Amino acid sequence: MNVIKLLIVFFLWALCFPLIEIGQASVPPLLFATFRALLAGLALLVIASALKRPWPTSVRAWVQIGVIGLGATSLGFWGMFEAARWVSPGLATVVANIQPLVAAGLAAVFLKETLSLKTLCGLVGGFVGIVLIALPSFGQNGPDGPAVGFGFLAISMLGISISNVMIKHAVTSIDPLVMMGLQLMFGAIPLGLASPIVEAGRAIEFTGAFGLSLVLLALPGTALVYWLWTDVLRRTELSRANAFSFLVPVIGLGLGWTFYNETLSPMTLLGALVVIGGLAAANWPSQEEKHVPTH
Repeated sequence: MNVIKLLIVFFLWALCFPLIEIGQASVPPLLFATFRALLAGLALLVIASALKRPWPTSVRAWVQIGVIGLGATSLGFWGMFEAARWVSPGLATVVANIQPLVAAGLAAVFLKETLSLKTLCGLVGGFVGIVLIALPSFGQNGPDGPAVGFGFLAISMLGISISNVMIKHAVTSIDPLVMMGLQLMFGAIPLGLASPIVEAGRAIEFTGAFGLSLVLLALPGTALVYWLWTDVLRRTELSRANAFSFLVPVIGLGLGWTFYNETLSPMTLLGALVVIGGLAAANWPSQEEKHVPTH
């Protein structure tokens, strides 16, 4: 069941990228990210209220939610949106997908997760596959070179990695619906404050295409994704669950080939196969897991 949920999560995540491109044609990135976070957070909190889910009562829980919101939403969204202006898609894909390796290291230190050789090999294999997939687009630099873009990607990667460790730590004590709804609302505040400063003078046009992309991006692409993600982390090690994020570029390639007649080079296909092999290695059950009795 967790595998199905993870596949849904990262399939929907892959669909987010074309929706972001559609929305950014009408509304500046930070403002778009603010709307996305607010709508998704509000939807989760409405559902949580309808289901009478408990809200956090301790100061520690509220601090955890605030840190998650700053990492996953404020820094994560800001870094991703801004990096696209500076670096090529290939470089962005490679750097962004260091995140599962960083998160695995943080999980080993702070969550005391045991990073087995099998899982580590799977994570490294998945990253090698991402490099192979991105190779054809290397050299397509942004307007001012990759250095600034790498900085934004690092911000996004660290924010998401730290927030994933915090989510894994807090999900057993804070209701997932409430936690994700609140972190999105909190994370939207810095984005909303920065938008008028960073994006002053940028044209804004609320078109029907923008509205549709926002709804799809915020509800299934963010609210549902975060809900399923936190539910999975209640039962699965972060490093193993995070390995599925390597599937995002692979799914994107499949969508491009299916709907846009994009050509897939032999190098790209090889990379996709390596990613799938790495994912299988990271999640292949050990002998101990195979003999755990089911109830």
